Amino acid sequence: MKSKESVLRDVVRALRMVYDPEIPVNIYDLGLIYDLKIDDDHKVFIEMTLTAPNCPMADQLVEDVHDAVKDTPGVTDVAVKLVFEPEWDKSRMSEEAMLELGLL
Repeated sequence: MKSKESVLRDVVRALRMVYDPEIPVNIYDLGLIYDLKIDDDHKVFIEMTLTAPNCPMADQLVEDVHDAVKDTPGVTDVAVKLVFEPEWDKSRMSEEAMLELGLL
């Protein structure tokens, strides 16, 4: 069985393959993932947000996150919770994302 650390690395890699439909940056580097936990049975719990609460692609984005993580080797189950507190802002973005968008 893979270690939790190994599964975590693979989950982050999977999340970096999911892109916000309106911004050409992956959701992990955008800072949309607020919490990511993996229990001893390798069940993954994700708390995420959106760049805007009224995003018309919200359901699709949550489904994309679920599917990407569920397909990650070593993951036994996944739960994704969409939250809007605290509100997302660009300070949550990685330096890489800010460079990609020309904000640095």
